[in-house]
Amino acid sequence: MWTEFLIIAAVCAVGCSMGFKHFIWFISIGYGFAVSCGSLAIVVLAALNGRLNLLLVLQCAILFIYGLRLGLFLYLRETRNAAYKKTLDSQTGNDKKMPIFVSIFMWAYSAFLYAGEMSPVFFRNHHGEYGSILPWIGVVISAVGVIMEAYADKQKSAQKAVRPDMVATEGLYRFTRCPNYFGEILTWTGVFVGGLTALHGVWEWIVACVCYVTIVFIMVNGAQRLEKRQDGRYGEKDEYKAYIAKTPILVPFLPVYSLNKKK
Repeated sequence: MWTEFLIIAAVCAVGCSMGFKHFIWFISIGYGFAVSCGSLAIVVLAALNGRLNLLLVLQCAILFIYGLRLGLFLYLRETRNAAYKKTLDSQTGNDKKMPIFVSIFMWAYSAFLYAGEMSPVFFRNHHGEYGSILPWIGVVISAVGVIMEAYADKQKSAQKAVRPDMVATEGLYRFTRCPNYFGEILTWTGVFVGGLTALHGVWEWIVACVCYVTIVFIMVNGAQRLEKRQDGRYGEKDEYKAYIAKTPILVPFLPVYSLNKKK
């Protein structure tokens, strides 16, 4: 089983290898493409071992679409939007060359993280345990998350094209200031929930739990950093102040309006 998991991680490594061109791509564009590649690897391995079934195909199709859409969206945004690329470079040092050993470490870490995020799908298929309703619930949660993230990105792009001087406030942004991040959390929550009744042994639980908690932490941290940037850029606007005072930062209807300590 772990040999197959290493194969999935190796395929994910191929998907995110573009990070050697720009370091940030290990965790942005490469992240999306790695998930697409990894989901295909899970299906191929299942087919080769006679374990292919409808539920696995649905789970992996959702992950493939999610990763491909995200990777292409981020690639187009970072290569066609000069203003965004300038901001990204200044915040991440994306224009600086990283030492090769740092890049190799990040490449390997990213590949195993992405494979680990998908591991509940792989573990359930490997064990052949499909008698529970839970994986179907997970599919629904993941599908909602993928759709939500895609619509959030589309709505934000449309609103910023009309009003580049203000954050997006309409559509999904009426319920949360980071619907794209929340959609991603939902996507991986569905994957994790769908595998809960099929995890065997300590190591399977460790891999699934650590990788799920890690991606949730990354999304929360991303929302926190976005809040700081937006406060710095729009903080003096009365319209912005009114918006953030009534709109949750991450989870819709959860009255948490800031992830940063206010001075």
